[in-house]
Amino acid sequence: MTYREARVYLDEMSKYGSVLGLDTIRGLLRELGDPQDDLKFIHIAGTNGKGSVLAYTSMILSEAGYRIGRYVSPTVV
Repeated sequence: MTYREARVYLDEMSKYGSVLGLDTIRGLLRELGDPQDDLKFIHIAGTNGKGSVLAYTSMILSEAGYRIGRYVSPTVV
């Protein structure tokens, strides 16, 4: 899928309003060749609990023998 085709795809979606669920993004990712399958990281995001989830996940992966690194961006106020 080219950049232009992706833009047309996204523009067409906006004509029909918001659709809840993950089907739309899964379809887009499939059209793009599922690039997320090649990523070698875990992205933790959200409003609350990121630090705890990061700490638990890091410990679990470390104990399982994985090499880990952590990056925490500064708080935006």
